[in-house]
Amino acid sequence: MSTLTQRKPQQSQQDEQQQQQQQRDEKKNRAEQAAAASEEEMEPLPSVPSGEGIGQDTGNVEVLDSALKDLTPRWRNWIVRGIFTWIMILAFAFMVYLGPLAITILILAIQVKCFHEIITIGYFVYKSHHLPWFRTISWYFLITSNYYLYGESLIEKFSLLLRRSDFLAPFVTYHRFISFSLYTAGFVAFVLTLKKTYYLKQFTLFGYTHLALLLIVTQSNLMIQNVFEGLIWFLLPVSLIICNDIMAYMFGFFFGRTRLIKLSPKKTWEGFIGGAFSTVIFSFMLTSILCNYREFVCPLEYDESTQLLNTNCEPLSMFKVHAYDLPRPFAYLLPSLKLYIQPIQKHALALAIFASTIGPFGGFFASGFKRAFKIKDFGDSIPGHGGFMDRFDCQVIMATFVNVYLHSFIRSPSPVKLFNQLLSFRPEDQAEFLRLMQHHFNNTNR
Repeated sequence: MSTLTQRKPQQSQQDEQQQQQQQRDEKKNRAEQAAAASEEEMEPLPSVPSGEGIGQDTGNVEVLDSALKDLTPRWRNWIVRGIFTWIMILAFAFMVYLGPLAITILILAIQVKCFHEIITIGYFVYKSHHLPWFRTISWYFLITSNYYLYGESLIEKFSLLLRRSDFLAPFVTYHRFISFSLYTAGFVAFVLTLKKTYYLKQFTLFGYTHLALLLIVTQSNLMIQNVFEGLIWFLLPVSLIICNDIMAYMFGFFFGRTRLIKLSPKKTWEGFIGGAFSTVIFSFMLTSILCNYREFVCPLEYDESTQLLNTNCEPLSMFKVHAYDLPRPFAYLLPSLKLYIQPIQKHALALAIFASTIGPFGGFFASGFKRAFKIKDFGDSIPGHGGFMDRFDCQVIMATFVNVYLHSFIRSPSPVKLFNQLLSFRPEDQAEFLRLMQHHFNNTNR
């Protein structure tokens, strides 16, 4: 009897312990489920992107509204667009007059404005007002990318000049390490600002920012490299894109009937063909003018004697007029007739064909981008045109093509560049270089 009475308290105590353990397990499971649920409650990306809040061009200018009030919207926009086109052309001509350094500053300014327009679209479309440090980190990556890319270009071109400054010499020597350190700091800052609720949106915008850097900063850097090779390699392709854009608009406005592509309903086959034909003719005319001036055909170099940057050189043979026989069918009929052209005009023809056939696809790409985010323009900075990105979308792919074309078909090793690199060597490396050169020429003359 006493044994039974002892077992009952023990059994009830064990049951109570099991019940308490079960309650603790249930509480732990509920906590884990709550944590998992909160982990999954990430704010989703917008299912229907909207660019509401982004400035859109309406083609209205207060000064011109009263004078053009009796015209239809189509003709009003045509006149406003034409006026600001001429304003931009004259402003561009003035920057060309100021020289390569002014053009470099202009390219940087346009790059910053285009990046601002694209980042602003992401800021509004993805409703990023509450995301920590999104725009700050985006601009930081822009500065870092520019420091690396433009630093590489300047060091390659003017390393001797930069190394002469005690302040700049360390930046030249450790340029890539400094660039990597700057990018790493931005990367770490991005990771530290991640918030559980916004993981998906933050990583999407991280990729969005890097795509903007790839499309804008990289291409503008290539454009500045083209400027250093000679103003003609900047001025010619930019002018071809401008000519094609204007003439395609004019032909499409007056004769356009057949839609070219769904992405851009206002583009027509008539405008596309008319713009291409006009661009080819314009390329021959512009090239024949530019080749007469050394300021356009000579690369930007550092002159050791004057210690200044200049564009004074003996123009290459391709910039001078040569006599060519007519193609065979015509040569038999007119054997004494010669064709006098500059070899550069053959290269200008290749650039014109690319500018009028492939260049517009930069605009189509931009049109698709705007449709994806349900906006009409990238901004409203230029009345009648939209934002800066609306005007320079075709220039992006053109700058890359010209840089690749230069390195593939035209550019040759530069003795001046090689000499500048030699002067940046240590004395013992210079002596070793001269020994190798002497050994090479001794073997060649045997």
